[in-house]
Amino acid sequence: MPMKEFQPHKFLRNAHVMTIAATFWQRRFPELPGGVPRFFEVEPGTQLRGDCHWQADPGKHPTLVLVHGLEGSSDSDYMRGIAEKGWLAGFNVVRMNQRNCGGTERLTSTLYHSGRSSDFRAVVLELIERDRLLEIFVAGSSMGGNLVLKMAGEFGDSAPAQLRGIVAINPAFDLAACADAIGEPRNFIYNRHFVRRLKARMRHKAKLFPAVYATSGSIEGLSRVRTVRDFDEAITARFCGFKSADDYYARSSAMHVLEKIRRPTLILTAQDDPFVPFPTFDRAAIRGNPSIRVVAPRHGGHCSFISQEGGPERFWAEARVVEFCKEHSAL
Repeated sequence: MPMKEFQPHKFLRNAHVMTIAATFWQRRFPELPGGVPRFFEVEPGTQLRGDCHWQADPGKHPTLVLVHGLEGSSDSDYMRGIAEKGWLAGFNVVRMNQRNCGGTERLTSTLYHSGRSSDFRAVVLELIERDRLLEIFVAGSSMGGNLVLKMAGEFGDSAPAQLRGIVAINPAFDLAACADAIGEPRNFIYNRHFVRRLKARMRHKAKLFPAVYATSGSIEGLSRVRTVRDFDEAITARFCGFKSADDYYARSSAMHVLEKIRRPTLILTAQDDPFVPFPTFDRAAIRGNPSIRVVAPRHGGHCSFISQEGGPERFWAEARVVEFCKEHSAL
């Protein structure tokens, strides 16, 4: 099906302005009902909280599971925006929090990172086995895009029939390239934002689990962290079983399993994304996989895509997520 072309807002053709505007755009979601909390045990001692919006008879409706990006949560505006559009289109919607996000730090002693695709595999399988849902779609943004693509690739030929499709918005599936791009001087505003948030979360985590983190001396070392790569070297690698940041990026990037994806997959990205380099999408694993469709407008920034058109089309990518899922649903 032809996809509606993205026409960027006339004042937001600059990639940085587009990206930042999405953060400050005043949004309301009056037609999205309140979410019902659901706790998914993804491994012993670790739970993820989802905020669920169930239709009157959930088993007769397709379900859309949403995964946020770095330092986001189930309450991020883009999560609520997709959720509202999905709900109005007749989907059950589950807005997931990654480990420690959305105020869920107490639900696990571990940290979240870009390789924990098994968490969302567990969520999908629980919805199939416990809830008997017939159709599940999974959509992720940025870091969440890497996670859902990695999950789909790891499923490969064994993907359950109920998993009907995957959508990734500006997926950071080459983690090293993205970390290096964020660290460039021109992207200092994003680097500073992420590093400040990551440090604050880590200090809070150490207070909750001092036996794991506060006695190691690593918290004091946070003062020397200046970039996302620094953080991954000092914290993510150390506490998540990787030898280094490079080892973490190599083992956690979805780019290594893209060729194994066997479910309909839509990748939305922008050629001007400030820190998900567009050349990373020029891969044989993508071009040679008939299951993957890439749509890459010239403008759009990072997970923004604010359109010149108003109403439900104002946030173009959110509308395309739901459109794609409706197209591949048989319910």
